[in-house]
Amino acid sequence: MPHDGHHSHDVPPDGWKTSGVKVIPGDSLDANTAQTPGMNRAAAINAARVGAQKIWAGTVHIHPDAKTGAHHHGALESVIYIVSGRARMRWGERLEFTAEAGPGDFIFIPPYVPHQEINASTDETLSCVLVRSDNEAVVVNLDIEPVEKPEHVLWIDPIHKHGGV
Repeated sequence: MPHDGHHSHDVPPDGWKTSGVKVIPGDSLDANTAQTPGMNRAAAINAARVGAQKIWAGTVHIHPDAKTGAHHHGALESVIYIVSGRARMRWGERLEFTAEAGPGDFIFIPPYVPHQEINASTDETLSCVLVRSDNEAVVVNLDIEPVEKPEHVLWIDPIHKHGGV
């Protein structure tokens, strides 16, 4: 059977015009989403805005020297991409582990992991893009008292094979 470039999905009557690609201008994000003290989340992609079924995306801004409350995102997986600024992540049952990330770095947060985002800079806003594995932003804010000196965990990835910051 010749391949004509079409998949087995039904093409809508309008040929995908209104149900195809959607551009979400950066100045039209929706701040009416689950929040955690110390950060400003804004939704770009979700079920209500674009009909997303399996993914949520938006932005996060954390003010200089600010720390969020401890929280987790239920069964969702989260990916954070650092646009600008310096992020310090703390995680664990007592937020006892820490690692840092800068512009161009990605952070992966598995389901149910208690964590806290910290802006490691005293004078620059931490700006991030956030993607979650469901169409609604689940946020469970936790009442955890952070430890004084968290254990530092170096990034291990193909670029920092022996650990790096």
